[in-house]
Amino acid sequence: MKNIKGNSILSKIKNIEENFFAVCRYWGNLNSSLNQTDSIVAMSTGVRIADINWAFNEKPLNKDNEKHIYEIKKYYEKLNLSFWWWVYPCGQSPDTDRILRDAGLRLYTKVSCMAAKLSESLLDCKMTDKIKVLPVKNKKDLLVWKDISFDGFEMPPYTREQYGAFVLSFKLDSQSPQKFFLAYLDEKPVATSLLFFHKNIAGLYYVSTLPTYRNRGYGLKITQAAMQSAKESGFTDIILQATPVGARVYKSAGFMEYGQAEIYSLDSSFKNE
Repeated sequence: MKNIKGNSILSKIKNIEENFFAVCRYWGNLNSSLNQTDSIVAMSTGVRIADINWAFNEKPLNKDNEKHIYEIKKYYEKLNLSFWWWVYPCGQSPDTDRILRDAGLRLYTKVSCMAAKLSESLLDCKMTDKIKVLPVKNKKDLLVWKDISFDGFEMPPYTREQYGAFVLSFKLDSQSPQKFFLAYLDEKPVATSLLFFHKNIAGLYYVSTLPTYRNRGYGLKITQAAMQSAKESGFTDIILQATPVGARVYKSAGFMEYGQAEIYSLDSSFKNE
């Protein structure tokens, strides 16, 4: 019984990792920024905030990777972009931590790796007459989604144009692995979310709420609506990554934590040699 439970947890963690890695590759390919060497991958969005410029390792790092890490740092330096290095359970080890620290990266934070079954009992997401969650169907809707997500995440004003260019590179056709949602309160857009489909797993990303509309349950509502949409599309499992604050909301939607991803950022005092 213990082995069955252990295998189930490992399977969930693998699903979470693979969905995130697929997002990274997809976004990197949108602007031809994908940079991969062996099991180390990096991409950029062109937006000058570390949150959405990502590098990650699919296996624990070893001494042979030190050159690749240096090259990735130079890659972001050339682009004048800050970045986060994500280390999921598949890449975690004492050597990984030591090698990243030796390269001038420090552990910035940890996020919960969460998953949920798309069962009927967890999808009771009846909206009030005032709250509606609608899919983004055209470029006009995407422009609204862009503005609400930008303000919802309180990104620096100087990145608005860069972020706009990134979002407008998204495809809305039936072949796209992404699906976008907007929550409206009395016809005013107030929250966003994004589903990313990879293999048999749906991933939930970009859940944001405008600052003045937080703590009213809109994040939960748009999460539940996205879950319902994923279920209707034939998916039985959904994953996400969450901060400690967000994890409390997602647990109320039926998500459970299966591990943590570590995020490293470049120490501002460190200089490339």
